[in-house]
Amino acid sequence: MKNLIYILTFLFISCNNEKPYIKSVPEWSKNSIMYEVNIRQYTREGTFKAFEKHLERIKELGVDIIWFMPIHEIGELNRKGSLGSYYSVKDYKSINPEFGTIEDFNSLVKKIHDLDMKVIIDWVANHTSFDHIWVEEKKFDWYNLDSNGNLQPPNGTDWWDVADLNYDNSAMKDEMIECMKFWVENSNIDGYRCDVADWVPIDFWNQCRKELDKIKDVFMLAEAENPELHKDAFDMTYGWHLHFVMNEIANGNKNSLDILDYLNNKSKDFPNDAYRLHFTSNHDENSWKGSTIERLGNSLKTFAALTVTLEGMPLIYNGQEANLSKRLKFFEKDSIDWKNYELSEFYKNLFTMKKNNQALWNGKYGGNIELISNKNDSINLCFIRQKEKNKVVSFYNLSNDSTVCNVESKNLNGIYYDYETKKEVTFNDKEKISLSPWEFKIYINL
Repeated sequence: MKNLIYILTFLFISCNNEKPYIKSVPEWSKNSIMYEVNIRQYTREGTFKAFEKHLERIKELGVDIIWFMPIHEIGELNRKGSLGSYYSVKDYKSINPEFGTIEDFNSLVKKIHDLDMKVIIDWVANHTSFDHIWVEEKKFDWYNLDSNGNLQPPNGTDWWDVADLNYDNSAMKDEMIECMKFWVENSNIDGYRCDVADWVPIDFWNQCRKELDKIKDVFMLAEAENPELHKDAFDMTYGWHLHFVMNEIANGNKNSLDILDYLNNKSKDFPNDAYRLHFTSNHDENSWKGSTIERLGNSLKTFAALTVTLEGMPLIYNGQEANLSKRLKFFEKDSIDWKNYELSEFYKNLFTMKKNNQALWNGKYGGNIELISNKNDSINLCFIRQKEKNKVVSFYNLSNDSTVCNVESKNLNGIYYDYETKKEVTFNDKEKISLSPWEFKIYINL
């Protein structure tokens, strides 16, 4: 009888003990390129249907993941400008009527999937509009209120069009997760880009990821630069530090030694399998800091190439392939000028190179960086990335002056071809590479 009790007890415990959840980066993202879409400004119509016409072209660029800025209905109370901020959400389960209907969106997602691309949407979990449906339902305890019991913006901001949420309230957190599950279940999206992710407790994100992965293998991007977010919640975080360093180098305030410092220090705080998002522009940078032409000038192509060859996933913001030269208005209609696509071939060549060379893949799928430029060289940045038999060598002149790179590595020895011209070149252990101002050269081993 005792043995029977032990057996039944063991079976009961075994049946009721779930296997521990382990987050894993979706395998399909291993060499992906991300493209950010601002539906309001993408076309004159500013609709999902109008955007569909660009899908084949975007696919041809080499894009794998399309990220849509918030698609939800925008609040009217305290609205900024005539159209309001995309990040002032009135209803998490709604579609902005200016963009179309949920049927239009679902049709768009299917067309993107049919082209073998993935879809993530922006999620604003830190705050809502002041006239959000939760406010209308008088769920005031779901918000952080001021001393007079009124809704208030996030502390320390001038975001007076949004109300700060209270993450001490478990009912609110449960409903937030249900809203996020809604779009995965009903629209078949593939994940989220999470706005100001560091302002939301990590335990919420951990629980959220676990629940979403029960539906499908999602991809999660955090607008934050916190290594802890990678542990159980996010696959990729923003490479803000590198982005700001690139801007400062272009302006003459920093140099290549600052990138070396980043690679040798801050980047090592992140797990080996962590993806980092690298970019020369995005919606925030474009609207508030300036176009890439304004900020980077003659170094525009140089830093775009760097985002592809360093460890991490490159991002292209809509309009960059057309060399977007203006700041898109944030709260008003301000369409992209699609007169031409003068940088399309440039980006296509870079993205093709990344996809075809395992050394340049993302996270653990790609190769580590071996720095081969002189430690005291403040102008040049030279490195090798290698994964198994695949090797890519990159030489960058990060200055307005002509220069010569003095490089040395036993790993450099071999026959390579130029990624763009396909011309062959032979390197020895020691080489001197001449570069014009802001010139870069990338070689792939035969």
